[in-house]
Amino acid sequence: MADTTDNTVTGEANPVPRRSSWRYIGPGIVVAATGVGAGDLVATLIAGSNFGYTLLWAAVIGCLVKISLAEAAGRWHLSTGSTLFDGWASLGRWTTWFFAVYVVIWGFVYGAAAMSSSALPLQALFPDVMDLEWWAIACGLVGLVFVWFNKYAVFEKVMTLLVGVMFVVTVYLAIRVTPNLGDALAGLLPVLPDEKDSVLNTLGLIGGVGGTITLAAYGYWVNAKGWTDTGWMKVMRLDNRVAYITTGIFVVAMLFVGAELLHSANVAIASGDKGLVQLSDILADEYGSATAKFFLIGFFATSFTSLIGVWHGVSLMFADFVARYRDRGGAADSGREVASGSRERSWPFRVYLLWLTFPPMVLLFQGQPFRLVIIYGVLGAAFLPFLAGTLMWLLNTSRTPAQWRNGPLSNAMLAIAGLLFLVLCVKQIWDQPWSEFF
Repeated sequence: MADTTDNTVTGEANPVPRRSSWRYIGPGIVVAATGVGAGDLVATLIAGSNFGYTLLWAAVIGCLVKISLAEAAGRWHLSTGSTLFDGWASLGRWTTWFFAVYVVIWGFVYGAAAMSSSALPLQALFPDVMDLEWWAIACGLVGLVFVWFNKYAVFEKVMTLLVGVMFVVTVYLAIRVTPNLGDALAGLLPVLPDEKDSVLNTLGLIGGVGGTITLAAYGYWVNAKGWTDTGWMKVMRLDNRVAYITTGIFVVAMLFVGAELLHSANVAIASGDKGLVQLSDILADEYGSATAKFFLIGFFATSFTSLIGVWHGVSLMFADFVARYRDRGGAADSGREVASGSRERSWPFRVYLLWLTFPPMVLLFQGQPFRLVIIYGVLGAAFLPFLAGTLMWLLNTSRTPAQWRNGPLSNAMLAIAGLLFLVLCVKQIWDQPWSEFF
């Protein structure tokens, strides 16, 4: 028999399980689906294409690093009853300024990228229906309407369905290319390729496996599920592990495809989402048009889950940001407000939804402004070091109840994550063409 606790601002009692159970899984599926976009899959494909199975261990470590970050975010929400932005705000005004600039610029550029990524497989499936830009607009509008009119429960069910499609497609392809299991097992040994810049390429693969702002959104989805106190901690941890085991299956399957289909034949594909369209052509030549179309359906599921996941999760974060800015005294009930669904009906949530959808449509036709793209790249690279560092700060101080503060393993994983993302951030900033910026 389950205990009950008051988990919403409406006073309704949600059952709190005595032990974790698979039937409660949900937010983890959402964060896995949102975090693994087409860019992650093509990066893993290229790693398999260039290095075979050599970097399989790096993909696995990438999943372990993200488990630690998402678990820390979820633990903060459940142990304090506050949201992540409450924690950030307690660290000083600098966090508010960083997040405000980041969420505006990042949302503007990401909106166009997400719509284009979802449109590419649709145009490949239906080339004569309309141009890529109009497919992209259609995807953005469908995402807007879906998130606008549905609360978390429906959102989670649709995401789970699309994850099922992704899972079936990626696992089918991995089996279809007949992986060499002996070489794959050898790839679990931490060996670096002999090629130039292999260290940075390896760090990039580790850092890119499902690593986005959606790691921070995980705590908000935990609250939206109705999990608002420590009675749900074991469930959250199981849910989080399921998320990144699922992510690991996705990326390992695509690395198998890259290693067997591309590396063995010495075939190179383009970086970015267009590389997946190129892969569909290769699949059509090797296995027939049915397999290619099946892959494109999985490609669409991967891209569209990232789109609606960001439309929902980052809009929740923005709504909380505005609420905390307007009413700093109301922080204690913020987790319950997310759980009640009031954030999903708030005007800041819907304003940010509109921001993600309509202004980026200009970029679909005019291209991305050069300076804006540089700022977007720098801010994006800086966010994950910011997340890892602030979570370590919050979870090792009196802001977190003593029972739920970081232990040695959590601190070690967050430190590794912070150092990894800091190195990648410095590389990203260094690689920007600053001489052309001014």
